[in-house]
Amino acid sequence: MSDPQTALITGASGGIGYELAKLFAHDHFNRVLVARNGTKLAQFAEELQRQFGVTVKTVALDLATAPAPQFLFDQLQREHINVDILVNNAGYGRFGEFAQMPLDECLGQIDLNISALTTLTRLFLPAMQNQSFGRIINVASTAGFQPGPLMAVYYATKAYVISLSEALANELKDSGVTVTCFCPGATETGFSARAGNDKTRIFKQFGPMEVKKVALDGYRGLMKGKTLVIPGTRNWLVTESVRFAPRKVVTAISRWVTEEPK
Repeated sequence: MSDPQTALITGASGGIGYELAKLFAHDHFNRVLVARNGTKLAQFAEELQRQFGVTVKTVALDLATAPAPQFLFDQLQREHINVDILVNNAGYGRFGEFAQMPLDECLGQIDLNISALTTLTRLFLPAMQNQSFGRIINVASTAGFQPGPLMAVYYATKAYVISLSEALANELKDSGVTVTCFCPGATETGFSARAGNDKTRIFKQFGPMEVKKVALDGYRGLMKGKTLVIPGTRNWLVTESVRFAPRKVVTAISRWVTEEPK
């Protein structure tokens, strides 16, 4: 029997990453879990190891810092841990007008949502190509399909993730390596509280999807090698509709749903 495959999951201590880690554990994948909160991560790893009997390695690391992705890659190389599945889930956003947003918050979103994701993908991809097998899932968002006033940088970073993922999926066609771009809409996680948009219309009036359902849709899409996965019929309809509406109208609607109702 071959050794279990290993999945590397970033942002694994909560939300979608947490639920994805449990799905991989259920199917007996070994896991490398990465998140900033080392204590929370260790508790979660112990729970998974006890429940499912698979190997869990944790790395407490802030991937938004420039050296962190290379540090993580080098550490796993030294320990001879081969990553078969890369889950680029770590990311965050901030609510507010761009001109009033602290510069470090703007750049921090770019560092984590774009730079870390790009670096990790570039570092782990060659080994996957050499073994003619690998899976990569980049967690983007339905936000990436339109401009996002009041969360301008976050929406822009997710547009990058969608574009990069679809391009790589094409480049890697027939290589044995698949790239899946996962685009959830509003979801019941800690993201909105951290971002400061938990009181906006998209959460208060339209309502978020349940995180376990969202994660399961992403997991199934990854395992099927789908290029684009959009969980929820409503989310899919929204992303399709923005393709045909005038851009100014799309942007105005995007702002309306992102505002706090008065």
